Amino acid sequence: MTTAIYCHTDCLAHEMGSWHPESPARLQAIEDQLIASRIDSCIDHREAPLADVSMIARVHHADAIARVRDHIPAAGEYYPIDGDTLLNAHSWQAALRAAGAAVAATDAVISGELDNAFCAVRPPGHHARPSEPMGFCLFNNVAIAARHALEVHGLERVAIVDFDVHHGNGTEEAFLYEPRVMMVSFFQHPFYPYTGVGGESQFNPNMVNVPVAAYSGGDKIRQLVTDLWLPALRAFRPQMIFISAGFDAHREDEMGQMSLVEADYAWITRQVMEVAREFSQGRIVSCLEGGYSLSALGRSVVAHLKALADLD
Repeated sequence: MTTAIYCHTDCLAHEMGSWHPESPARLQAIEDQLIASRIDSCIDHREAPLADVSMIARVHHADAIARVRDHIPAAGEYYPIDGDTLLNAHSWQAALRAAGAAVAATDAVISGELDNAFCAVRPPGHHARPSEPMGFCLFNNVAIAARHALEVHGLERVAIVDFDVHHGNGTEEAFLYEPRVMMVSFFQHPFYPYTGVGGESQFNPNMVNVPVAAYSGGDKIRQLVTDLWLPALRAFRPQMIFISAGFDAHREDEMGQMSLVEADYAWITRQVMEVAREFSQGRIVSCLEGGYSLSALGRSVVAHLKALADLD
């Protein structure tokens, strides 16, 4: 199999202060673990291009794009989007690289140039709503890529799998009334951003978002994937699958209170790959979301990539 990893040094330049958990060290930890695991040479490394604003505009309103583009501060300063989402002098460029990676990976996978790809980019995306950035996220990279697959490549059905500890509220909002997109996820509840339970999403068959209690472990997650995700995905028959790959449900990650380990992420990835082989010609694009315990993040990404590249 040909698996690629997309990244760019611009994604290291975006930072929100030395106190902030969503830091450049996250990408450095991933790189270190890829080298230590000796799979680095087995992965095709590609540079993320800049997204065109028109690609972002397929998901985000003009005001949301301007909120980032028009408020980039001078070097050494920060502009607060909200209490925990800040812009620095490099944030616009980093956000364009993150979205650009997801779109470029989508193009390469659909063309058959790659079997699948992982985008090691930041800022993350799944909290970014069509109308506003939030929750460490500026633009919704996975949603932008999924919309690109639909509108540019003409796919009729795509699925988004989200295994971050937080509900992907921005992704749900972007596709709540889009029958060509199915979203499946689990998330700790009650927990930030306090969405995904109740409301209209529970009546939409294209939204299979499953709240789980704190301290849930791999046995609980594997059961819900088997009982809820996989039947829904197979009934939907997606032509491509996107993954919002958040690793903050790991038992070592203090951002959440769940208890997954690397083997759980590898197992989930293999289940998704099986569906992709059945219906999607194996096509998967995965994008980094959360994961803030640096060692656990690096090890979990390696497990995810080993599964994607069939190196297990």
